[in-house]
This record gives sequence, structure tokens and C-alpha cells, in this order.
Amino acid sequence: MKKDNLKQQYRVNEQIRVREVRIVGDDIESQVVPTAKALQMAEDQGVDLVEISPTAVPPVCRLIDYSKFLYQQKKRQKEMKAKQVKVDVKEIRFGPQTDDHDYNFKLKHAQGFLSEGDKVKAYVFFKGRSILFKEQGEVLLLRFANDLEEYGKVEQMPVLEGKRMTIFIAPKKVQAKKPAAAAPAPEVKKAERSQPKANAPKEYTGPRVEGED
Repeated sequence: MKKDNLKQQYRVNEQIRVREVRIVGDDIESQVVPTAKALQMAEDQGVDLVEISPTAVPPVCRLIDYSKFLYQQKKRQKEMKAKQVKVDVKEIRFGPQTDDHDYNFKLKHAQGFLSEGDKVKAYVFFKGRSILFKEQGEVLLLRFANDLEEYGKVEQMPVLEGKRMTIFIAPKKVQAKKPAAAAPAPEVKKAERSQPKANAPKEYTGPRVEGED
């Protein structure tokens, strides 16, 4: 059975055995009172006396339903955990004389890692007498960092440790690309409403009256 570590963090009611405490709570003015009085106040309100700051002098206690208090704490922990961003470190290895094809291949991978929010640890491994080319390795790493300038920032300049020269590059916050504006829909001409024509006077066809033209 999984233990509730949060429950073990706080003393409640009779577990609080100090002489006096500072009480806080909803609609309660902060005040220092004997612990016995604080327990009585909690009982009168139908809540618990929960010690929330045991290292304070005197300890701070809150008048609140213990179940509600634990729920609030768990909710707060979950929100804080959700805000934490996990950053992985991806390693990319070079030789001191890496050719352009291999370099560009690894550059593309690094761009992807940084875009996803991961750090990049790029290093040049000097095998045997290739340590003689350490300056060439440093130039390669600086070129690598420069080519990644749009995606990340150098967190640590090239450092030689044993047979490795390492550089760390941290991700930048890359703004999401705006979606391309949709092409305007072809303009459709609205059918012109035919205006009602004025009624033309009807021609009189009856018998003519004498005196008319």
C-alpha cells in the first residue's frame, strides 16, 4: 500500500504539543493563543487545527478541515509539477576531422533537439595522436555553436577534459511559426437584384373621344 507522505508532513489537533501557537485561517485575525484554546476554537468551528509552519516561533497553525487542506496541498503540488519543464541532454560526437556531410547531418539533429527544448552536449573525441588537432576541434565546436545560433545559446564554451573537448548549448525559446495566410477566396459577384421596373403607362386602345388628337 502506497504511503501518503503528504499526510505525514503535518501534525494535526492533539499531535501538536507546543505551549502556544499562532493561528490563521479564513476570516480569522492572526493571533498567538495557547494551544488548548486553539484546539477549542477548531472544535467550535467544526474544523481541525493543522500545523503548517512548525519552525516558526511560535509554530503557525491553520483552522481548516484537514481533508480539504490535504486536497489543496496535493493540487498545488500537481500544478507545480506540471510547470516544471524536463530538459534532456542530447550528446553529439565529432572527430577532429569530421567531413562536411557528417557535420551537416549532426547539425540537423542538433537543430531538432534544441527545437524540442533539449540541451545539446557536443564534443570532439581525440583518439591517440589526434590530440595534436585540439585547436581544430575547438574551431569545429565554435562553428557548430555559430550555426545553431538561431536555435540555442552557448551555455559553456569548449573545455578540454582528457580526450574530450566539450561545449554545451541550451535551447532558445523558439516562437511558433505563424500559419501561412490562406489564399483569399475568389471573389464571387453577387447577382444584381433586378430592380422592379416602373409600370409603363398602358396605352389606351378604346374608342377615341372627339377632340383628341
